[in-house]
Amino acid sequence: GIIGCGNIGSIVADRAMGLKMKVVAYDPFLSGDRAGALGVEKVERDELFTRADFITLHTPLTDATRHILDAAAFARMKKGVRIINCARGGLVVEQDLRVALDSSIVVGAALDVFEQEPATDNPLFGHEKVVCTPHLGASTTEAQENVALQIAEQMADYLIHGAVTNALNMPSVLAEDAPRLRPYMKLAEQLGLFAGQLLCTGLKAVRVEFAGAVAHLNTRPLTQIVLQGVLSPTLASVNMVNAPVIARERNIVVTESKSETCSDYHTLIRLIVMTERGTCHVAGTLIHDSRSRLVAVNGIPVEAELGPHMLYVANEDKPGFIGRLGTTLGEAAINIATFHLGRTAPGQEAIALVQVDQPVDSILLDRVRALPHVVQAIAMRF
Repeated sequence: GIIGCGNIGSIVADRAMGLKMKVVAYDPFLSGDRAGALGVEKVERDELFTRADFITLHTPLTDATRHILDAAAFARMKKGVRIINCARGGLVVEQDLRVALDSSIVVGAALDVFEQEPATDNPLFGHEKVVCTPHLGASTTEAQENVALQIAEQMADYLIHGAVTNALNMPSVLAEDAPRLRPYMKLAEQLGLFAGQLLCTGLKAVRVEFAGAVAHLNTRPLTQIVLQGVLSPTLASVNMVNAPVIARERNIVVTESKSETCSDYHTLIRLIVMTERGTCHVAGTLIHDSRSRLVAVNGIPVEAELGPHMLYVANEDKPGFIGRLGTTLGEAAINIATFHLGRTAPGQEAIALVQVDQPVDSILLDRVRALPHVVQAIAMRF
């Protein structure tokens, strides 16, 4: 069983099938077509736990994957399972793994990453059924000096001229383009993050449309940062440079279009994200040429500034709903910074985008979802 079927997970799957192993995989981004191409069976997490004889982790550490192997997970596994974690510390609750080893649910574990590193003390150290190795990358004094010098030169070039050259986490940007692109890059990232948090599984295609003033710019970095935003809610290691590579590996079709005319705004970025479960349309613009604004979600007009902590609610447009939502947040001591509303027509589909001063936890989110007329509620971070 493979948890996380990206680049490394796919290679592991290929090696395992070469050993005549049957491979099942859990990955929210793994499409049915991609699973078929790899020769693996796509399953949900709980099914993987109950079927796998070996479970190997190849996923980044995110809020969704932290402690993915805990006591509840071990309780669902077949007796005699073996665990391998060479991905990230924090994916496994180490004390729970120790208990599972002692009870022989897990009969062997191999790890080279740990929740606390450097790992000087750990409940798994010394266990006869565990192999622990250090997580080391090769390094020399000379290599570190050369890298430090290159970083200093590139940062100076960026800070003085705004130029980006030889960067690992973003495309090259000419000095003359940097000031005009900078506000659009923030907008592009926010639109991607919004869509990625709204629809985060089974991604099939991403289309980015540029209209008005933005169409005159070099939009390649913008498309890449949109893609980074879409992927980042479930892939912590994604950046502007590797996002297109990850998309190709997962058979995600990425396209862009440009139009110099824009009917409603002087500049507009529209994002269309297609998944196995549906399609999301998001559009945004710049106010006063520098301030990002979300202006439409799935065809519903709304004008919202996205803050660090947002609550997105889709609901039926009914009297009293806004009051109940505000009361629910207030009872949880959540302060509302801004409250933006949109709807298709009176009594029809409506959305609320609420900026709050602190994160909305899962308990409060469940209370919001339980309110009458709520269709969807998602806590978002930007």
